[in-house]
Amino acid sequence: MASTSFKSKLGYSSGNLSVNLIAQAFASYIVFYYVDVLGVKPTLISAAMVIHGIVNAVLNPLFGHLSDRTSSRFGRRIPYMLFGMVPLAALFTAIWFPVGTGMALFWYFLTIILLYDILFVMVVLNYSSLFPEMFTTMKERASVSSWRQMFGIVGMIIGVALPPLVYGNLGWGPMGAIFAGIALIFFIIMVLASKEKLVVKREEIRFLQSLKLTFSNKAFVLFVIGSFFVQFTFAMLPAAIPFFTKYVLGAQDESNTILLGAIFIAAIPCVYLWGRLVQKWGARQTVITAVSVYALAMIPFLFVQSVAAAAAAAAAIGIGLAGLLVLLDVLLSEIIDEDERRTGVRREGMYFGMNGFIVKWGVSLQAVVLGVILESTGYVKDAVQIDAAVWGIRSMLSVIPFIALFIALVFFFLYPIKQADIILRNGDRE
Repeated sequence: MASTSFKSKLGYSSGNLSVNLIAQAFASYIVFYYVDVLGVKPTLISAAMVIHGIVNAVLNPLFGHLSDRTSSRFGRRIPYMLFGMVPLAALFTAIWFPVGTGMALFWYFLTIILLYDILFVMVVLNYSSLFPEMFTTMKERASVSSWRQMFGIVGMIIGVALPPLVYGNLGWGPMGAIFAGIALIFFIIMVLASKEKLVVKREEIRFLQSLKLTFSNKAFVLFVIGSFFVQFTFAMLPAAIPFFTKYVLGAQDESNTILLGAIFIAAIPCVYLWGRLVQKWGARQTVITAVSVYALAMIPFLFVQSVAAAAAAAAAIGIGLAGLLVLLDVLLSEIIDEDERRTGVRREGMYFGMNGFIVKWGVSLQAVVLGVILESTGYVKDAVQIDAAVWGIRSMLSVIPFIALFIALVFFFLYPIKQADIILRNGDRE
């Protein structure tokens, strides 16, 4: 297949800004807004968020399978994105314009976020599924994955750092509308730059048979378990940092921005470096290196005592995290290529969908682990913490992620697809 133009690569990659902007803004502020600002009972919002997590996870493989079986003159993926991106932007906006009070407000919230889940999965899953189809060589995938993550990190920064400034001056509703507008612009750019291979053979097998084929793929099983533990640490970091800065460092809330900013700022240039390394070493060797760097960067949080030292440690985390952001989709793309060789059909939708289904539970595991540690070590809100609680909070940024990443490292080490095998099969085309 001919190399994709740089303009198309950049345009496709820009869609990740939209994905991360709305996802991070939703995850970071929606509970605070409905509980602390609007006054909905925390238990009701927690219940709604649990339902949201379950529905979002289940929709991933279902939409993936549906997308794989779709046949149209516009392709398998692009029609869903074209249909879904405007309603998705509208629903994201509606979340920040509440209707009703009390239980009526709760039911409004639950209804809107479930509709939002449907459209978010429809658009984002198909966007992700286009990646291995549009970009077929390791060189292209490494390059585009690097650009995607650069755009994605910018989206994360906008979604996490800018909301207080925007809602503080304009209000929550206008903030939602502005963010939705930005996301829609980059979604449109992404769709216009995307091009499907219309000659791809459509999947004809049924859902359960597709599931069986997916989980009989040794490479996918090893990958998705490793990815689960990596995604668990991704969720643990932003959740634990506010506790760390407040109760371990004794610092103000602004320190949260400093630590998160150090991670993101360090990660942006490093995505290019990891993109170059994966072309040289292959995905397996590079992901093993990235996980190792990421795990070792957790250790300083056992003993750092100042915001400056914590920021330096956070920057080191950003180096390894950047590699994993680049590599996970590259690894999954390799698996999809090998599956096509085995089954004769391309099933990007099912693979990205099942990956999404499984790693979603990493976020749930993070919430359980955080709650258990705080409860069991004697944490008390707004108080000077006892030594056990301080150690527990430190462990959430050091020991626990290190253990999770060591487990991930074992599974990535066992991952069977090696660069030499790919080069041999492809006639050294890369």
